[in-house]
Amino acid sequence: MTTNDDQNQTTSGLPSYGSVPPPPEGSYTPPPPPPGAPAPGGYGGIPQQNKKALWSMILGIVGIVCCGFLAGIPALILGNQAKQEIAASGGTQTGEGMAKAGVILGIIAIVFGVISVILFATGNFSYS
Repeated sequence: MTTNDDQNQTTSGLPSYGSVPPPPEGSYTPPPPPPGAPAPGGYGGIPQQNKKALWSMILGIVGIVCCGFLAGIPALILGNQAKQEIAASGGTQTGEGMAKAGVILGIIAIVFGVISVILFATGNFSYS
């Protein structure tokens, strides 16, 4: 009776092409991880995008286009909060560029809003 190992051996005593060689004598092979367990090694995972950074940028754009400082102030606040959260996350969150864009757009929207209020109050700006 022949075993599977006997069938994989060639006449020279080496395993045939395509078969898995046996482990060396005395070596330890760790057992496989249990089902559902994360793979050993590797990195912590894919960095997640900070939602406050995204909303800061959106509100900054809306503030410049139509709402002035009504959307610019929240854009400025959310952008600064997002920058702090991203810095404290240790690389698990991304979106620093969007947070910076939201802060800058929020400042521009606030300035445009203040200028439009001043022009409207002095009578130099009218909608007709």
